[in-house]
Amino acid sequence: MVLTLGGDHSIAIGTIGGTAKATRERLGREIAVIWVDAHADINTPETSDSGNIHGMPVAFLTGLAKEDKKEYFGWLKPEHKLSHKKLVYIGLRDVDPAEKRILRDNGIKAFSMHDIDRHGIGRVMEMALAHIGTDTPIHLSFDVDALDPMWAPSTGTPVRGGLTLREGDYICECVHETGSLIAVDLVEVNPQLMEHGAQETVRAGCSLVRCALGESLL
Repeated sequence: MVLTLGGDHSIAIGTIGGTAKATRERLGREIAVIWVDAHADINTPETSDSGNIHGMPVAFLTGLAKEDKKEYFGWLKPEHKLSHKKLVYIGLRDVDPAEKRILRDNGIKAFSMHDIDRHGIGRVMEMALAHIGTDTPIHLSFDVDALDPMWAPSTGTPVRGGLTLREGDYICECVHETGSLIAVDLVEVNPQLMEHGAQETVRAGCSLVRCALGESLL
C-alpha cells in the first residue's frame, strides 16, 4: 500500500502510471482508479485553455493525450495506461465544456455533486464500486479541493459547493473496506496559500488519509 502526498494533481501521471505498471507485472491485472476531485483533469493539450498540466493527467493516463518526447511524457507506455472502463469520478462540479464532451464520448463513469445531492454519498459509493467490479486493485486519487472550501480552504483551485469532510471520509472508508486499496494520492494541500485556513486544510487531509488507512469511528 503506497501513500503519496502532493503536490498538484499532475503527480498522478507518475503515481497511477507506476501502480498500473507494477500491478500488471506482479499480478497480471489492471487497476481501477477512483478520482475524487472538483475537476475532471482530463483536458488534452489541444482542448486546454490554460495549458496547465495539472488539468491533463487523466488524459495522459488514458491515452487520450499523447507525447512522443521522452523528456516530457514519452515514457508512458501501454503498461502505464488506465482503461476508461476502470475509471470513476466522484465530486465533480467545475468541468470544462471540452472535458464534458470527452467524458460523454468515452463513456467514463462520473458522479457530480448533483448525483451526490440526489442519491446520497452512500448510494454513490455503491454505484461507483459496482462499476469497478469486485476484487479489483484500486488506486484512490483524492484532490482535497473535492471538499467544500469551508473544510479545506488552503488549496490551489477551491470551488464552492463541494463534499463535506464527513462525505470525504466516507469515500475513503468505503474504499478501504473493499480490501482492494493498494495506493492513495492526497494532493493540493497547500498551507502556504491561506494563513488562517491552513490548519483546517491539514486536519482535513489527515482525516482523509487516516480513513483510507482503516481508522473507524467505533
